[in-house]
Amino acid sequence: MKLYITPTSPYGRIIRTIVAERGLASRVEIIEAKTRTPGSPYYTVNPSGRVPFLVRDDGFSIEDSLLIALYLDSLDGKPRLTPPLSQQDWTYGRFETYARSMLDGISVYLREMRRPETERSPTILKHEQDRAVRLADFWEREIGNPLMQGPLNMAQLILTVAFDTGARCRIADLESGRPKLAVWLRRLRETPSLKATA
Repeated sequence: MKLYITPTSPYGRIIRTIVAERGLASRVEIIEAKTRTPGSPYYTVNPSGRVPFLVRDDGFSIEDSLLIALYLDSLDGKPRLTPPLSQQDWTYGRFETYARSMLDGISVYLREMRRPETERSPTILKHEQDRAVRLADFWEREIGNPLMQGPLNMAQLILTVAFDTGARCRIADLESGRPKLAVWLRRLRETPSLKATA
């Protein structure tokens, strides 16, 4: 299979971590895509130009990190990171949704900061900073839930990538003053697959 990513994409990092967690490195070739480049050859592979993008051995392709995660995690018929849809727990779904919302907002902030300074929207930057702070407060309250403490799952993976991306782009100081969250992040960041893809 071929997995197209960009090195700084947090969504690409999520999928690279799943490849490592599930022992799929020998089955998945990771290819750096050239996005946001006029005439990029990648656009003939994926017309939308988005990453991550997975092309299976049979040529079938999947765009969207959630679908790619579900596919790769269930290749052996025993998903570990994504609960089977028939057993989806509402509390778990709530956590994964909040983690994804945090990562989405931080990604908007990061894209805005990559624009020339004279083209950045202060309104968008402030909105995403405020959202990240509110969600960090939410996670300080909720991080002790057993669903966020057990073996690595998608909610934990997405949330760790969100906080790492937020730290990299300096959206706000999201860890200080949140001791439970800071301890949790230190532990998750020691996960070999997350360390390898940082």
